[in-house]
Amino acid sequence: MTIIQNSVVINKPIKEVYDFLSDLNNHEQLMPENIYNWSSTADEARFTIKNMAKLALKISERVENKEIVCVPSEEAPFEVKLAWQVEEVSANETKATFIIEAQLNMMMKMMASGPLKKLVDHQTGQLKEKLG
Repeated sequence: MTIIQNSVVINKPIKEVYDFLSDLNNHEQLMPENIYNWSSTADEARFTIKNMAKLALKISERVENKEIVCVPSEEAPFEVKLAWQVEEVSANETKATFIIEAQLNMMMKMMASGPLKKLVDHQTGQLKEKLG
């Protein structure tokens, strides 16, 4: 199992960060430019990664003010789980951690690790930019 993650501290209360992340409609704002054909509801998102794959994700678990877990809702190129974990640092500061767990064979690991790391870094950076 390949695990890629990054954390960021946001100057907002935990409830505000959790509420933003728990609605997949908001996740389009966190995506890099190579994502297109985005469509979403609060619980599901579909998109295409340029030159790679189409993905359909759904929220499989919500733990209020703790964690949001997404898994593929259709067949994906590899087994993957995406999770956002939020943790209160202080009344107005929240640590958000984005974790991707992917079941990658050696060849897929060489091809996908770089883009997945860029995705994690981009999304945590965008979250900090959007929420402050």
